[in-house]
Amino acid sequence: MPHRDDLVPESAPDPAAPPPQGARATRIAIISASVGAGHDGAAAGLAERLVEHGFVVDRHDFLDLLPAGAGRLLCGAYHHLLTWLPEGYQRLYAATDRAARPGLVWRVLFRAAERSTLRALAPDTGAVVSTYPGAGQVLGALRRRGRLKVPALTYLTDFSVHALWVAPGIDAHLAVHPVPAAQAHVRGAAAVTVVGPVTHARFAPPAAGQRAAARDRFALPHDTPLALLVAGSWGVGPVRRAAAEIRETGVAVPVVVCGRNRALAEQLRRDGVEHVFGWVDDMPGLMHACDVLVQNAGGLTSLEAFATGLPVASFRCIPGHGQTNAAALEEAGLAAWIRDPDKLAPVLGELLHGPRGRAQRAAGLDLHRLAPGPVLAVVSGVRSRTGPTAVPVPARMRGRRRIPLTAATVAATVSLGVAAPLAHAYNETPDRFTAVTHYLDGDGR
Repeated sequence: MPHRDDLVPESAPDPAAPPPQGARATRIAIISASVGAGHDGAAAGLAERLVEHGFVVDRHDFLDLLPAGAGRLLCGAYHHLLTWLPEGYQRLYAATDRAARPGLVWRVLFRAAERSTLRALAPDTGAVVSTYPGAGQVLGALRRRGRLKVPALTYLTDFSVHALWVAPGIDAHLAVHPVPAAQAHVRGAAAVTVVGPVTHARFAPPAAGQRAAARDRFALPHDTPLALLVAGSWGVGPVRRAAAEIRETGVAVPVVVCGRNRALAEQLRRDGVEHVFGWVDDMPGLMHACDVLVQNAGGLTSLEAFATGLPVASFRCIPGHGQTNAAALEEAGLAAWIRDPDKLAPVLGELLHGPRGRAQRAAGLDLHRLAPGPVLAVVSGVRSRTGPTAVPVPARMRGRRRIPLTAATVAATVSLGVAAPLAHAYNETPDRFTAVTHYLDGDGR
């Protein structure tokens, strides 16, 4: 069911100038999907920023907009593929990524969600933002046929851009980094803008004493490096093997988060892994306690780790988006992709103690500190409406109207701390780097 964040929290900053008497707040709708936790996490972060700036935010789950329980069926099938038939998911991911447009089954499914999507939007909605590819496809189709009268934007939550992320009709595609922006640009995405990620404010580098306090709170040892091993909210992939291999290196002690996979947690404890957690509400604190993140999907947890100053390694990645995200993160200079288990020990050592780790920490922090954020891009979308029905922008954002969105985007692209990593990526793999160079040079579409 849809839910709303209609009230500005008490922690929101006071506006520099109060809105004119009688002015109404702009309403923004965000459509995510409870497939894992990454899409919803990005939606929550975006909603938090928008509410802080005086917007009213409605959030909707795309799975609830699909007919007759099809959303839950789709989510369950995806989960089972990843868990029991990962090679089948790899084939499906690759096939849909190569297709010029969604297949017949996908088109029928998306078409069936159009009416419920329109019904879910309040009459005074000023713009709609999707954080899930299927929702973007529906919104794009509605915009193309003129049934959706307000701007529709897609926030690309992955570092790699699958074909389903790019939908004709979408007014703008917002990316967290120039690498996915370049991929989206090559695929023909409209108005690609680098805005950076959104994570909760608690994901920040630990202050003095926080690291020791966090280790005490989670009953973790103080005298050894800790590798935080995560596998998403579902705990999928060869996690047991990865935990054993980390432990065998002797470089770091594994601290494993299994999400909602209770069976995995029990298996790991039987394997003798000492520090195993299920669902963790205080992930900022656990990240403060650890020294390096090892992940297998390249999703929201990686962005949160960047914000806390943790170096990140991709290892034993799940098929499909796990591997393409790992490649994109490596290309961006933000995470090392360990393809060979024999390289695990030396790479972990470099991330923990060497210049590679320091460079990744700096790049990850810059990704959050220097990007303009998505709010300005959403405001630009709202302002693109013309005529007497245009929705007013909240007063606390009006002082920013003089900042051109394009200038902010260019500044973010240049200053995100990616110049050296992108140059390294070009030297290592110039063929894969073509998309980035074309994007930054303004070639192509």
